[in-house]
Amino acid sequence: MTDSPSFETALAEVEQIVRTLEDGATTLEVGLAQYERGVGLLKLCYAQLQDAENRITLLAGLDPAGKPTLQPFEHAAADAPRRATRPGMKDASGLY
Repeated sequence: MTDSPSFETALAEVEQIVRTLEDGATTLEVGLAQYERGVGLLKLCYAQLQDAENRITLLAGLDPAGKPTLQPFEHAAADAPRRATRPGMKDASGLY
């Protein structure tokens, strides 16, 4: 089993295939084989871009419409009991 090329490698190969096909110096069979290879590489590139977009969406906290997903902020200190600012002083709850 062969590893898939990186996005950059695949894109560079697609660009080379396009240049080769545009110059018209290949036979029909070679041109068709290169075209098929280029389509396969483009599908690979699109899949890699989709994966990257999904990862960014997940990290950014966006919904499918591209809007931010909001969640209430819960700070750990908010659940901790309040303490007096100085020994012997009452805090806002009236406790020492």
